[in-house]
Amino acid sequence: MIGELDDLSVFEERIQIDFLDRSLLLRALTHRSYVNENTSVALQDNERLEFLGDAVLDFIVGAYLFDRYPEMSEGELTMLRAALVRTRTLARFGTLLGIGQCLRLGRGEEETGGRDRQPTLCAAFEALVGAIFLDQGLDIVEPWVQKQIAPALEDIIAASSYKDAKSEFQIWAQAQYNMTPRYQVLSSEGPDHDKLFTVAVLIGDQTWGVGRGPSKQMAAQMAAGIAMEQAEGSAEKSISDRLTIAEADV
Repeated sequence: MIGELDDLSVFEERIQIDFLDRSLLLRALTHRSYVNENTSVALQDNERLEFLGDAVLDFIVGAYLFDRYPEMSEGELTMLRAALVRTRTLARFGTLLGIGQCLRLGRGEEETGGRDRQPTLCAAFEALVGAIFLDQGLDIVEPWVQKQIAPALEDIIAASSYKDAKSEFQIWAQAQYNMTPRYQVLSSEGPDHDKLFTVAVLIGDQTWGVGRGPSKQMAAQMAAGIAMEQAEGSAEKSISDRLTIAEADV
């Protein structure tokens, strides 16, 4: 675990970024649980940087795909971007960079395997992107992000996995709720030759995702991809809520 600013040089060498303001990097590697357990010191967690990094990633990945695949439809580009910025994929980037070993975590988070938890690694990777953007600007963070996503993009394209979010969400829903998701067409707009469908995916009466696309199938796939993001996020929130309660009782 990284504790102070002077400990960051090895990690900077690993990610090939030399920060001008190392406090940004330290904040990117600071989990909320660490701040909660060190209230006597003025600390900031990585959640605001995560918010910024998420937006920066969406822009960079979207622009990269737009330039690389000029013949791909808007719906396919959206699904491919969703596959690249989803929790599982970003967590893998974080693992490859060794972020988990460098995180500042609270005791409870540490003891429950927080260093290897996908949502935690994903959030830290997004925070790192936000920190690089603030410290170095778009000219540096854009090629850095592209370098991280290029190998994963090749794998996703080869496997066409970004096109089968429905199957993945169905497996998850059946495992968690013993229910099969159902898809509901919310609207259909435009002339017959240029339709735009909006489709929701539900488990029981709860909506888990809403997608739009030029066909019902594509809109359903997009909805399922969004639903998987929510599913992964809800798992992290449940764990974090339990840890927060436990920390408050200490």
